[in-house]
Amino acid sequence: MKTEEKIVGVTFPVPKWFLDRILEEGKTVFVKPSTLRVQPGMKVVFYASREGQAWLGEAEVEAVKQFTNVEEIIRKYGDELFLTPEELRQYEKEREKWNSRGKRPRPWMVLRLKNIRKYPKSVKPPRFIAVSGRYVREKEYREILRKAGV
Repeated sequence: MKTEEKIVGVTFPVPKWFLDRILEEGKTVFVKPSTLRVQPGMKVVFYASREGQAWLGEAEVEAVKQFTNVEEIIRKYGDELFLTPEELRQYEKEREKWNSRGKRPRPWMVLRLKNIRKYPKSVKPPRFIAVSGRYVREKEYREILRKAGV
């Protein structure tokens, strides 16, 4: 019987110009609609969507909180957020269009990050990463680090 490989993290597609705010400018709070179960200690492997389409770096999750209101997130995290208040409000507006009729919108997942590092080399994933993100298992994570030159 094959044993299930341990999940060590998650990966989400994010436009590169937003990722740069985390990897280059020191923003420490990542926010998105909640699609995966994320826990403190897990890694977030940042995938640049659109141009680039590669893993560029990672961070460790220090804390996870769920919110239903973007204004609460803006009040609580302010300048630490990787999105500006205007961008987050716009994201909320876009999200309202995606919601299926009759379904409650998913809560917002707010991840406080630590040990942020940009990889020396970008790494192309073997397959497409959907907007909902996906889990990263131990073997894949080791392979990402090897290819990134870490």
